[in-house]
Amino acid sequence: MQTLDGRDRDPFISDTYRGHQIATLQHGGAWLVYLDHILQSRLKFATAEAAIAWLRRQVEKISPDMEPRGR
Repeated sequence: MQTLDGRDRDPFISDTYRGHQIATLQHGGAWLVYLDHILQSRLKFATAEAAIAWLRRQVEKISPDMEPRGR
């Protein structure tokens, strides 16, 4: 994943977190979120950081026993 300094400038950010694909896309002034390639509809975030934090929390709910591996 990109560094925090560049996140809001790149309209698309993707990574793997605890074995799940996470991504965020800036569209229409908001950040949309994708978990395992599925758009999480009706969710829009003001910043990429907020979108990524939400995605990571969702993955932690799905896979609570897995240890995080890097960023």
